[in-house]
Amino acid sequence: MTKKRNRTRPALTLQERLNKFTQEARDAAKDKPAGAERHALLQKVRDGEAAAEMERLLSTPASQNPK
Repeated sequence: MTKKRNRTRPALTLQERLNKFTQEARDAAKDKPAGAERHALLQKVRDGEAAAEMERLLSTPASQNPK
């Protein structure tokens, strides 16, 4: 017999998880002095914002292909 997969859904939507990720990275970067570590955190913020924007654009009804 095959093992049944655990198919639970995340508690938060992808948009909410991306927003939480970027906010946490932004808060962590605020406490750091200028340098490589702060730069890396700010890059994560930009990446998270870009991913959230792409997800928002792809999930709009206008972007869906007609059937």
